[in-house]
Amino acid sequence: IKRRSNCFPQHSQLFQHSKQLQTMSGKGKGKGGRGEKKSTTASAKAGLQFPVGRIGRYLRQGKYATRMGAGAPVYLAAVLEYLCAEILELAGNAARDNKKSRIVPRHITLAVKNDEELNKLLGGVTIASGGVLPNIHAVLLPKKSTK
Repeated sequence: IKRRSNCFPQHSQLFQHSKQLQTMSGKGKGKGGRGEKKSTTASAKAGLQFPVGRIGRYLRQGKYATRMGAGAPVYLAAVLEYLCAEILELAGNAARDNKKSRIVPRHITLAVKNDEELNKLLGGVTIASGGVLPNIHAVLLPKKSTK
């Protein structure tokens, strides 16, 4: 006699079957047959990739102020996203210049140090495994021979 191990449906199959029955019967939870409304995140409303809700939570937990406006985490998320996009674009260019397809810390360092505004903003920041800018003092260069 052969034993069948799959004689009972799995939990996921049961759940899927009950969902089909709900949709076919027209009854169940929902708003008049329109289906369940998917919740929209604050990041999606603002058109951002950075997490507005998480940044807001960090601002509240940090006790920076007793009260905080609703637009503060959105603004901060937008600023952080812009800075990251700017750095990543320049680092991608540096990686492409070095004929690499992957951005490494060295490319980020080159991007930040070669950009005047980012260098001023991140002047005191040390990037691990970033190295330094290639720089040879003019005195140490070989003299041009005139013939």
